Order: sequence, then structure tokens, then C-alpha cells
Amino acid sequence: MGRHTPGDIIVMGETKVLIVIPARYASTRLPAKPLQLIKGKPMIQRVAEIAAFVCKQNDACSYVVATDHPAIEDFCKSHNMKVVMTSEACRNGTERCWEAANKRDNKPQLIINLQGDNPLCPPWILQNIIDEWTRDKSAAVYTPCVLLDWAAYEKMAEAKKVTPYSGTTVLTDNKNYALAFSKSILPAIRKPEEARRAYPEKSPVRRHIGLYAYTCEALETYFSLEESIYEKGYIEGLEQMRFLYNGLKIKMVDVDYHGRETTNGVDSPEDILRVEAIINQYGELI
Repeated sequence: MGRHTPGDIIVMGETKVLIVIPARYASTRLPAKPLQLIKGKPMIQRVAEIAAFVCKQNDACSYVVATDHPAIEDFCKSHNMKVVMTSEACRNGTERCWEAANKRDNKPQLIINLQGDNPLCPPWILQNIIDEWTRDKSAAVYTPCVLLDWAAYEKMAEAKKVTPYSGTTVLTDNKNYALAFSKSILPAIRKPEEARRAYPEKSPVRRHIGLYAYTCEALETYFSLEESIYEKGYIEGLEQMRFLYNGLKIKMVDVDYHGRETTNGVDSPEDILRVEAIINQYGELI
């Protein structure tokens, strides 16, 4: 089967929104991860179907799987899924997204990075991001968050006693632009009882969801921006702080899982079982 080389240009029609699904083949804990079956269907197919569903709801919206391995490319082509080969030298999904976007003759205006190991991403969250960008194009990056109720806040606080650097929170201004991200809980709740009286329904804590949409200009600029100290693994280890550090705006999009459970991604056989249990309980997303 013919394959594209990393230097090929993919000729497409106009695309305003491009959903890129980075799908790296190698995984220490889960070899050939994108092709692992979840309830009988390969994970990459599940993610691509979510992207395709969203594309059907929006004009000039397209998706593509960006992979580094011919086995994934062959699978996608045999199942009529859009795919492009990208370099094995890509260090992360962000670089793979940019390479995939660069292969198009017409650059998209918005690039959404939908990780290939995220088969439980609700399509309405992608739609929320697209809707916010359509409404307000003033930001460089658009990314979702969840305003935690008090039960969810307490669950996060308890979890951080065991794994203090799992889960990220974000502070926002009065227009929902990000002020800061942290692995600590922001804002600090100094007097819980008073805070509960002031905010009885929801806590003031927003949990960040690691799904990013970049304007084409912002993603191109990212690689030349000065690295933030907050990206360092020995401090926060948060790459998105590079944008704020250099004065670029990140718009937070408040979203809701509508009562569904989710996961942070699939990295092990145990994660596959967890995803299958969630699907069994709540049903398929689409």
C-alpha cells in the first residue's frame, strides 16, 4: 500500500477547523497502543469516530490521524479513516499536530489536538471548544475545564494527599481567560465552611482538562517562544504555561460531562478494562 513520506503535502479543500489525532505506535506499557481493542473495536477507530461525528456538525471541519507507523496508517486507510504519516522524531503530540497541519496546502485556522488514547472524550466538549472559538477569536489557545462541585473538590483534595501532582487546576479572570495553571489546588480554600456558604452549589475550583485547541499562528509561534520555568519537571511541569509566560491568551471553556465518568487516557491493560467498564455502564458516546 502506498505511503506518504514526511515531506509530502496533502492537498485538501478549505478547512477552518482541523482535529488532529496524534497516534504514536510505541508504548512501553501498552505496545501498539492505538490498535488495542476496546470492546472489540481498535482504540484509534473509536477516537476517529468521535472526531468524524463532530466534523459532520460543523462546516469546513476535518480530522486526520497523525501517526508515525505504517501499521496504523494501513489500518486507517483500510477503514476509510483520514490519516497522514508524520516523523518519528516528533517528541510529543503538539509537534505531531503541527507537522500534520503543515502537510495541508491550506492551513486550518484552528487546530484541535485530540489524543489518540482518549476514547472517552465526549464529542460535545469538542463542540464547546469550537463554539467558543467561533464566538470569541481573541485567544491563542482554547482548552476546557470543569467547575468542581464540593464533593468533587473534596475528592481531589483527598487524592492529592496520595498523589499530589496528579490533576491540574486553573485560575481564571472575569472573562474566563487563564491566569495560572498549577498541580496544586487553586484557589486555596482557607476557610472551607465560609467558602461553602458563599458558593453553595459549586466550589471556586476549576479542574483543567488536557485537551487543547490552538490557532494556527499560536501553534507555529509556540516552538519559538521562550520556555517557561513552570514547564520544568522539577517545578510544575506544565507546558501550557509557556503561552501565559510569554503573554499569549488562553481561553478556558467551562464544560460538563453530563454525569458520565471518564479517564485521563489509556496507558495500560488495566486502563482498557476501566474504559470498557465505563462504556458498559453509560453506553457509547456516539
